[in-house]
Amino acid sequence: MQKQDRPGRFSVRPEVVDGIVVVTVHGEIDHDVKDVLGQALTPQDDTTPPRLVADLSGVTFMDSSGINVFVAAHLRASRAQGWLRIAGAQESVVRLLQMVGVDTVIPCHPTVEHALAA
Repeated sequence: MQKQDRPGRFSVRPEVVDGIVVVTVHGEIDHDVKDVLGQALTPQDDTTPPRLVADLSGVTFMDSSGINVFVAAHLRASRAQGWLRIAGAQESVVRLLQMVGVDTVIPCHPTVEHALAA
């Protein structure tokens, strides 16, 4: 999925790895793309608890819109007996997650492999 008005600036690609949905995100996470990201982090299968890893290694910028999307996705997953983990965030994104305390609520891992194995 790519925002048509911002080609190349944002993309999100979900894929299933060992029964876990890995959502690979590239570009900038801001108000303009929050709905696309939120949809990608909303499991389409209601029969199994959602297990999600957000691969943020390609994210160059994130504002409070991204924080809100991740907190909402975490709450949805938790209510359905599932989980959300963040992986590979660059230092500027990690600092934002730490500044607002999201890293204490949503587990953050250095790589997707670590997040899948946790």
